[in-house]
Amino acid sequence: MTAPLFSALGVRFDVPGRCLLDGLTLDVPTGITALVGRNGSSKSTLLKLLAAQARPAAGSLTYRGRALDDWTPRDLARDLAFLPQVTPPTEGMRLRELVALGRYPWRGALGRLGPEDHAQVDAAIAACGLGHLAQRLVDTLSGGERQRAWIAMMLAQGARTLLLDEPISALDMAHQLEVLGLLQKTARDRGLSAVIVLHDVNLAVRFCDHVIALRDGVPVLQGAASDLLDPAALLQIYGVRMQVLPADPFPVIHPC
Repeated sequence: MTAPLFSALGVRFDVPGRCLLDGLTLDVPTGITALVGRNGSSKSTLLKLLAAQARPAAGSLTYRGRALDDWTPRDLARDLAFLPQVTPPTEGMRLRELVALGRYPWRGALGRLGPEDHAQVDAAIAACGLGHLAQRLVDTLSGGERQRAWIAMMLAQGARTLLLDEPISALDMAHQLEVLGLLQKTARDRGLSAVIVLHDVNLAVRFCDHVIALRDGVPVLQGAASDLLDPAALLQIYGVRMQVLPADPFPVIHPC
C-alpha cells in the first residue's frame, strides 16, 4: 500500500474566539487531490497547515512520512510549493523574474542564479506555454496567463508537491479549463502530487484523482474524485440537493 502524502492526526487549530479544526484526522494520498466543501469549512486553513504556513495548537502533521516540524524551512521549500488564494503584488516585475523567484531555495553563494537555475526557469516557462511572454510585465497579462506564470514559478522551484488555494476562482470557464488542464498534465508528466482547493465539483471530478470534502472542519468524504457523483454525498457536503446527469465524457452535477 502506498504511504500517504500527508497525514493529520488529532489536529486542532484555533483563531481568536473560534476553533476551526478540532481533532482533525485524515490522510492525503499521492496524486491530485481536490479539497472541497462549503465556504467556511476550513479548506484554506487545512491547506495552510499542510504548507507549514500555520501551526496547529494540538495534534501532528506528517509529510512524506516525516513530521512536518522536522523539515527545515529550506528542505521543505525545495520539496513543497504553496500558492495562496491572494498572490503577492508583482508591480514592475517581468514574467521571467517572477518565475525565477521559484529558485530561491536553491540559490548558491550571494543568492545568484547559476546555469542550472536558469535552465529550470526556462523549462518551467516552456512547460506552461509562456515563452513568448517571458519579458512581459506580469501586471499586463490576462488572468489565465498570470495563473500559469505562478504555476511556472512553482515548477521552477523543483517541488514534488504543489498546494494551490482556489487557483481558478477569478477565471472564466475557458481559463479554468486551461489552468486545471495544465496542472493535471504537468503533475502526471512529472510525477508530482497536488492538493487543490476547488469550489466546482464538476471540475474536481474531471481533473482530480481524489477528493477530501470538509464540512465545518470535519471530513465528510475521503475517496476517489468520482465519489462526488453521488447525490447523497453531495447533500452531506453542501446541504443542498443535487442530481447527477449523464453526459459525455463526464457526468454533470447540477442542483435540483
